[in-house]
Amino acid sequence: MPPNAKPLLIVDDDIGLLRQLRWAFSDHRVYPAGTRQEAIDLVKREAIPVAVVDLGLPPNPDGASEGLATLTEILAIAPGTKVIIATGNKTRENALQAIASGAYDFYQKPINIDTLRLIVSRAEHIFELEAENRRLSEGAVTSPVDGLVASSPEMLRVLRNIEKIAPTDVAVLLLGESGTGKELLARAIHKMSGRARSPFIPINCAAIPETLLESELFGYEKGAFTGAVKQNIGRIESADRGTLFLDEIGDVPLAMQVKLLRFLQDQIVERIGGRKPVQVDVRIVCATNQDLDSMMAEGRFREDLYYRLNEVAVRVPPLRERLGDAVVLASFFLRRFASEYGRPVRGFAPSALAAIQDHQWSGECARAREPHQTRRGNGRRNIGVSR
Repeated sequence: MPPNAKPLLIVDDDIGLLRQLRWAFSDHRVYPAGTRQEAIDLVKREAIPVAVVDLGLPPNPDGASEGLATLTEILAIAPGTKVIIATGNKTRENALQAIASGAYDFYQKPINIDTLRLIVSRAEHIFELEAENRRLSEGAVTSPVDGLVASSPEMLRVLRNIEKIAPTDVAVLLLGESGTGKELLARAIHKMSGRARSPFIPINCAAIPETLLESELFGYEKGAFTGAVKQNIGRIESADRGTLFLDEIGDVPLAMQVKLLRFLQDQIVERIGGRKPVQVDVRIVCATNQDLDSMMAEGRFREDLYYRLNEVAVRVPPLRERLGDAVVLASFFLRRFASEYGRPVRGFAPSALAAIQDHQWSGECARAREPHQTRRGNGRRNIGVSR
């Protein structure tokens, strides 16, 4: 038996069948039980992810009452256990009744070992996802990144890196697809730094026309150009002693890249139309969804600016690369809105969980604080919830 063998409870009064199933699941730590009481004693004593329960148990081997009672008691003790009901052809209606009572799935005798192994494997996977979801919910308040829900090793690695670099003053470059939560991480860097009491100033470089970007960043003096009726402090100067977040840095035109580089070298701002340089103290965090290496090779992004901005680079993975996070996020939002709207929803149907897990998600769904702002991907499916 492997050292990390998963527990599996098999409840059946057929000794020959029990022996066959123990052989079939030799990679598991099998707990056999021949009666309801034996099964209940085991569930009270051991953490059982999956149980296979025969409906026809003594003292009523020809009926279903004892099997259904076993199902009910197991779920009362361990609601997360996935109970698979074994049934003969004549008791299919009872199997459907068991599903309505909370059973995960059922299979019909005579046993097909390959089919049963597949059902058990899927049940174990769902159990693990739900257990991870519960663990995340209990520990969400201690997450170092406020508002971001994650449990995958890929994303937890990112969060650990953010924790390490936040207290320093290095320039950070966040790389990743749109919607992966780069601005959320930038805000976390600011909040966990010594600059947390000073301003966090975000600016989307792609959203501002090229003709206005310089005045937005550096500000201008009264009379600097037509319409400049008063002095305007730029975003860089507004971020003094705080953090400036330059989102979509790859969209900054080359002429502006030169001026940004000059500012980064000495942290001095010169407003448009001004003659007096202004010394500032600003930490820079940038983000892009573009391939800056390719842009540098094509001459569209300055290499010297890249190395100024890229003192530390953090790649933020899209949701499709975050194993298990799609189900965790879906469950988070389900509980949140079920509570908000008073709906008696307990969780997703197994088919819904499988659809969520298998979908090739893009960068969306990293943000937990503003669910209405997350974009909806293509190829959506209708998925079920259990009540």
